[in-house]
This record gives sequence, C-alpha cells and structure tokens, in this order.
Amino acid sequence: MRRVIGAIGPGLVTGAADDDPSGIATYVQTGAQFGYAQLWTALFALPLLTAVQEASARIGAVTGKGLALVVRERYGIKPVYAMVGLLVLANTINLGADLGAMAAAAQLLVPLPFVLLAIAFAFGIVIVEVFSSYRAYARLLKWLTIALLAYPITVFVVHEPWGQILRATFVPQIQLTPAFLFIFTGVLGTTITPYMFFWEASQEVEELHQRGQSSLAASPRIATDYLRNLRLDNIGGMLASQAATWCIIVVGASVLNAAGVTSVSSAAEAAKALLPLVHTFPHSGLLAEILFAFGIVALGLLAVPVLAASSGYAVSEVAGWPEGLNLKLERAHGFYGVIALGTVIGLALNFIGLNPVKALIVAAVVNGVVAPPLIAVVALIARSPEVMGEHRSGWLSSSLMFVACAGMSAAAIGLAVSAILR
Repeated sequence: MRRVIGAIGPGLVTGAADDDPSGIATYVQTGAQFGYAQLWTALFALPLLTAVQEASARIGAVTGKGLALVVRERYGIKPVYAMVGLLVLANTINLGADLGAMAAAAQLLVPLPFVLLAIAFAFGIVIVEVFSSYRAYARLLKWLTIALLAYPITVFVVHEPWGQILRATFVPQIQLTPAFLFIFTGVLGTTITPYMFFWEASQEVEELHQRGQSSLAASPRIATDYLRNLRLDNIGGMLASQAATWCIIVVGASVLNAAGVTSVSSAAEAAKALLPLVHTFPHSGLLAEILFAFGIVALGLLAVPVLAASSGYAVSEVAGWPEGLNLKLERAHGFYGVIALGTVIGLALNFIGLNPVKALIVAAVVNGVVAPPLIAVVALIARSPEVMGEHRSGWLSSSLMFVACAGMSAAAIGLAVSAILR
C-alpha cells in the first residue's frame, strides 16, 4: 500500500483533469443523443490513452526536459512552432469553454450574473496559480473529484439493461453520419487531449527536480524504480478516468435518452442525469443541480490551471524562458504571463454569444482534430534511441500510439467528409 501511495503523482492529477467540464458535457451529450451506441469508446480509448500519457511522462523523466523543448532540439524550430500553435489554440478554446461551464453551473446555486461568475473564476484561478503552491492546491482539489462518484452510484441506482450495456461496451457501433462522427470525434478529443501530453511531461521534470535529479538518463540507478512507479501512476489515473467516462455515458443514456432527451443545451438539463440518485429526497431537482454544479466547478478548478500551465510550459520551452509552477513570479515572468494571457483570452470567448454547454462539446471536437499530429510526434520521440536510449518505446507502446493517431485521424477525416457531402 505504501508503494502504491508513493507512486501517486502527475498521472493521477492528469487523469482527474481529463474528466474536466468539457469531458462531462461531451459524455452526457453522447449518452443522451445516441444512447449506448458510443459506450465502447471508453474501453477502446483506455489502452491508447494510457500509452500516449505514459510515453509523454517517460519522455519528460528520461530527458529531464519538457515536450516542446525535446521537439525543438530534435526537429528544429519550425515544427515546434506549428506544434505549440495547435496546442495553444486548442487549450484556449477548451479553457474558455470550461470557465463558461463553471459559471453556468455555479448559477444553478448562486443568483449572480454569468459574467461576474466567469470573471471571478478566471482571476481567482490565475491568482492561486501564480502566487501559491499548485501542489498544495491540487492535493486539496483531488479530494473534490469525489463528486464524480455521483455518476457510478447513479449507474447502480437506475434499473439498467445490463445485457445491452455489456454488448455496447465490447461491440463497436459506428454510424456514418455527421452528428455521430461529430460527437465521436469529441469523445476521442476530450479523452486523448493534447494539453495532457505537455502537462504530464513537464510535471515529471518537476518531480525529478524536487528529488534533486536532472533526468533519468543522468541518474540510471533510480531509473527502474522510478519508471515502474511512473507506469503504475499512469495506469491508475487513466483507468479511473475511463471508468468515470463509461459511467457518465451510461447515465446519460439510461436517464436522459430513455426519457426522450436527446440534446443537452444547459447546465440544468445536464444536471437532470443525476435525478435518479436523489429522487427519494425532498427537492430532488435542487439536489441533482447541487451535485452537478459541485462536480463541474471542482473539476474545472483542477483542469483550468492544467490547461493554462501546459500552454505556459510549451511556449516557455520554445522561447527559452524559465518555467515551472515551483518558480516564483519574479523568476518566471514569461511563463506566468502566458498562463494569465491564455486565461483572459479564454474568458473573453464567453462574451461572443456561445452557449456554454455547446462550447464544451465544440472544444472537445477541436481537441480531437488537433491531437493526431501531436500524438505522431510523441510516438516518434518516444521510440527514438538517440533521445530515449534504453528507455525508448517497445513495440506495444508504439503500436498503441499508432492506433490512437490513426483512429483519431480517421474520425476527423470522416467528420470533414460527411459534413462536405451533407
């Protein structure tokens, strides 16, 4: 047990951040719109997600450098500009959608204007990220992710057609329609998300620095134990993430789709998925909204700093600026400037008239389109003997990342073709 607890690190935080507001909204919409038809994606994505995240973490640990810096040294400045540009674009859209969702969810509980709540969340997060210890902040918020338990509990409260659910989990169903491919691309995009690659690689670098090591390549004596714990951390974090994904889709299908609700356009509608959990209590509608709002806000508070910081790490590595959440503001102006600027631009996206819940799903689709080329770069670096030495990827890791890249590319191309034909 001590070994398991000692292995908990960036993988668990990354897994928790993976089920951010964008993820919850996309999974609920998937279940509401298509029932159990996309339930198989949770199982399908698990090994692919784990492989990509493990490779990203291993790159950071072995080289002692963030992902953007490794790409710059390996392939030159032009490819890394394109890579970081895609990342920052996707992150900013996702960050803005998450802030909007947090404000919309908070409105279920607090009678304050949407604009005021969104601004308060954005500036509160920036202040905490810049002026406090993110590690202490994340330790606290990891406990708030217990709100996600509302979905697996609801799965077992509702009378479920288990035969149909198990068949949908293990037998893929694909509909070649724009609506199906749009949500399918979003599900993959909010599961295997670009910001997670950069975040986890950089967090492994900070983990090593806290231990007094520069990299595993320079500390071969600790490499075996460290990599074992790294993999255990990743497997645990991604398994928990995908278990939550599966449960959210099941709840969306069993509660909303079964009741004829096929489109979720507001936080209040999304909260109705949790009604069966509290239906025996007085004011069950309010209780469901409280549970939903608590989960969205808690996970947003965990995920938004990860989104902003991953952009900060990437841009700082390309520019050669000091970077790291362990640094004070006076030592990392550029790094924290990117975090603040990205958060403000994301906040501004909420004032152009987009529906907050719909924006979450659009953000997931953008991530699904952006992810494939970034996965390809991670796979090439992770299998490079020049960069990774004896710790380069084996055939299983490389194969899984190739499948992730090919599958997400096919989904994005299928979405584009179906939309054009339509």
